[in-house]
Amino acid sequence: MQLVVARIGRAHGIKGEVTVEVRTDEPELRLGPGAVLLTDPASTGPLTIETGRVHSGRLILRFEGVKDRTAAEALRNTTLIAEVDPEALPEEEDEYYDHQLMDLDVVTKEGVEVGRITEISHLPSQDLFIVERPDGSEVLIPFVEKIVTEIDLEEQKAVIDPPPGLIDDQADDDEAADGDSAASQEES
Repeated sequence: MQLVVARIGRAHGIKGEVTVEVRTDEPELRLGPGAVLLTDPASTGPLTIETGRVHSGRLILRFEGVKDRTAAEALRNTTLIAEVDPEALPEEEDEYYDHQLMDLDVVTKEGVEVGRITEISHLPSQDLFIVERPDGSEVLIPFVEKIVTEIDLEEQKAVIDPPPGLIDDQADDDEAADGDSAASQEES
């Protein structure tokens, strides 16, 4: 199983180092010296991490064979991919790999079917489930504890407690209906 672990940013200095945008909760495991990573585009890899360090809050990596700024800059925007055992689980109890969450059925706490997780978007502030509804439309569900109340891998479902208007237009429909009834009362 392949897991996206980072994206290469700009070159750092003149000795072949690059900044990376970390996309894993386990950087010390996935991005340590000696790690061999696949790449997207595939033509730039595989890459073997020679050294790694943190500078001003950013992870800086140097890869074997990348010795100058020009070579480092050529790697910019390359996605780094680790090969992971599909049976492996994250170290923390309430953490999940993307592949564990894909295709889970999403239901409300009342048991109403919302759809199926088709993609997970990793944004700087939070992760989002992209859920395909039965009618083919999509809804975005923030993967935060207040909204996603339970992940049940055995039952293959994610239980959510959505705020009004998140998964349906019910709140908008209610407001429109209230506005229509108010307008008819004024006309009487």
